[in-house]
Amino acid sequence: MSVELLIARNPDPDSRLPYLLLLPLAGGMVFRTSGTWPRTNALYCYPVSADEWPDPPDIVERTGLRSCVRRGAAIDLVLDRGRENRSQIVFTKARGRDAVFWQSPRTRKQARPNVTTPTARAAGIAGLEIVVDSHEQYAYRFGGQQVSTVKRALPCGDYGLVVDGRLIASVERKSLADLVASLTSGKLRYALAELAALPRAAVVVEDRYSQVFKLERVRPALVADGLAELQLRWPSVPVVFCETRQLAEEWTYRFLAAARAWANTEIAAVERLAPLAAAAAATELGQAPDAPEPTTAEVRAWARAAGLAVPDRGKLRPEIWAAWRAANRD
Repeated sequence: MSVELLIARNPDPDSRLPYLLLLPLAGGMVFRTSGTWPRTNALYCYPVSADEWPDPPDIVERTGLRSCVRRGAAIDLVLDRGRENRSQIVFTKARGRDAVFWQSPRTRKQARPNVTTPTARAAGIAGLEIVVDSHEQYAYRFGGQQVSTVKRALPCGDYGLVVDGRLIASVERKSLADLVASLTSGKLRYALAELAALPRAAVVVEDRYSQVFKLERVRPALVADGLAELQLRWPSVPVVFCETRQLAEEWTYRFLAAARAWANTEIAAVERLAPLAAAAAATELGQAPDAPEPTTAEVRAWARAAGLAVPDRGKLRPEIWAAWRAANRD
């Protein structure tokens, strides 16, 4: 077997992991994975039997390996190329279960932002319910906060706040790779247009803005210009870069809690102002003078335009007046 790292398309259409990774260890170790390289986030991998490697494979990436060595609970990989050449396959546990992640030095650094997120309730709200879109994979759990989640199809966004059966706030979650792909394909424009129709909405990115200028497969200026244009077209939908998934989750929680507090204030204000507005409207309507009747000449001109027979002079027949009032009832 050649000393290469091979990545092929997963032929299983029902799998959520679209790629297969083959490592030249122990006769060939195969993993299902979600990407071709851990550029922005560590990639989840699922080990499978070597028999799952297709014959023939649909290869999407083939790279020589300088080193492929297993050291304890990790496999160290050094690729034969100048950039993106070092990574690890790490065997660990996640939520009490065995898990495998493919990480690079950059994603490992991002996974530890050296901050501790606060546990204080956002906006003092206890028991906040957040609706998670049913299509959202690997959804935020909002652990450590007094939050309950319910899965439901959302018209826009990935995490929403529903009050009295109405979606009043929503957050669209993006990795940097997803942000770039949806921006260059034009899908992000439609997403922001839908979000802008809500009272409150935002897009949260699980990365730093500086990483935009380190992109290799697309011109960084194209992405930066596209983001600037979107913010000008839809200024009510901010695009917020939050460095890591952990911080993006925290920001999403705080944003939706603030939207809930804002909704409570708005509802109370509407309840206080509605009787005053109704009374003022009733008073204004009662004092308003009746609309003046049109002149005979105006009704005669209207009747002729409508194809009704009227004399050039004199009074108009009652049915002509009735026809005019019916046509101008509003």
